Amino acid sequence: MQAVPNVVREHWPEYLMEAAGLGLFMISAAVVTTLLEYPHSPLHGLFADQATRRLMIGLAMGVTAIGLIYSPWGKRSGAHLNPAVTLTFYRLGKIGGIDACSYVMAQFSGGVLGLWLVSRAIGKAVEHPAVNYVVTTPGPAGFGTAFVAEALISFGLMLVLLMVSNTKSLNAWTGCVAGALVAAYIAIEAPLSGMSMNPARSFASALPAHLWTAFWIYLTAPLIGMLLAAEVYVRVHGAHRVLCAKLHHRNNTRCIFRCGYRA
Repeated sequence: MQAVPNVVREHWPEYLMEAAGLGLFMISAAVVTTLLEYPHSPLHGLFADQATRRLMIGLAMGVTAIGLIYSPWGKRSGAHLNPAVTLTFYRLGKIGGIDACSYVMAQFSGGVLGLWLVSRAIGKAVEHPAVNYVVTTPGPAGFGTAFVAEALISFGLMLVLLMVSNTKSLNAWTGCVAGALVAAYIAIEAPLSGMSMNPARSFASALPAHLWTAFWIYLTAPLIGMLLAAEVYVRVHGAHRVLCAKLHHRNNTRCIFRCGYRA
């Protein structure tokens, strides 16, 4: 087993790519939400229906996710962009402990930095209660509904990703499938929980907003849902069918994971 300094020295570019990826995702989320939800934005008046605005935000974030997964950085790091995804692949034995810890730290750091940068650029607009740093909080249905909803959408995302990314004929479409699910979840599920699926994404918003309402939901439900999905996949298909921790593997970039494609 490699020593910690050696692993970090060899794999630090992937860590930075993960940080940058979630940072860019947060920038996109803040900018798009501000354009559509900030009361003084021309787009807010143009699209008066809240459901329509939510659908447009979903489409924009779905495209953002697709772009990040298929970007050169996403192809190399695996484009987890989410501690729950990384820890699930750790449970599946596809990523080493040092890399998993480093990915999680990078994701939290990148999300915070991305939102800080966009708040400096946008200013008061992103602080407005209608935007509020795109914070995720439970909807009117309550904490229990938000927890179940977060767990279910996280379960669905991870199960579909495992099915598609571990089928060699479908692997190249993993990013498109992930983006489509993100778009659909924001359009349909967001009123229940705010649609996070990502502890680092929720933390990045809660920190500047100083709003930690039911934050435990966003720390626990996504991980529980994704771990359950991994358990279902392994029981049905077997652990040997989990080939790699990259969401998109059909590329020529290096792979730092315990990769079945090399075999």
